[in-house]
Amino acid sequence: MGVRIHVEVNGEAHEREVEPRRLLVHFLREELGLTGTNVGCETGLCGACTVLIEGRAVKSCTQLAVQADGASVTTIEGLADDGEYHPLQQSFWDCHGLQCGYCTPGMILAAVDLLDRNPSPTEKDVRHALKGNLCRCTGYHNIVKSVLAAAKGGE
Repeated sequence: MGVRIHVEVNGEAHEREVEPRRLLVHFLREELGLTGTNVGCETGLCGACTVLIEGRAVKSCTQLAVQADGASVTTIEGLADDGEYHPLQQSFWDCHGLQCGYCTPGMILAAVDLLDRNPSPTEKDVRHALKGNLCRCTGYHNIVKSVLAAAKGGE
């Protein structure tokens, strides 16, 4: 038996009936087709599934879809504005903050949360904020550089 939920995703209202045990990551990917939210470890350790719920970074593999009922969710697909990349997306591109790209959506959304709370972070602040997001390719240097550049307005 399903539970009816109402959720706003990337500014668009959705009403769906979901199984009470359905994870938010699977709801976003399979019900809404938003495949930028990646499934990594499914245990909350890697951060590939990070989304923003009410502006706060949340690992969507640890959240049930029913827990998002009535909430506003932002995925990587919802960051661009009128075809223009979000400053963090552009910074990751400009500063080579991505390699294979699998972790990138989660990294960017975790960084959005950080910069919303702390628009002038130190390198230590960035590393602390991203500690729950794993990258197996880059060694983090350019990821941190990308976040710091976005904080300074793309310098």
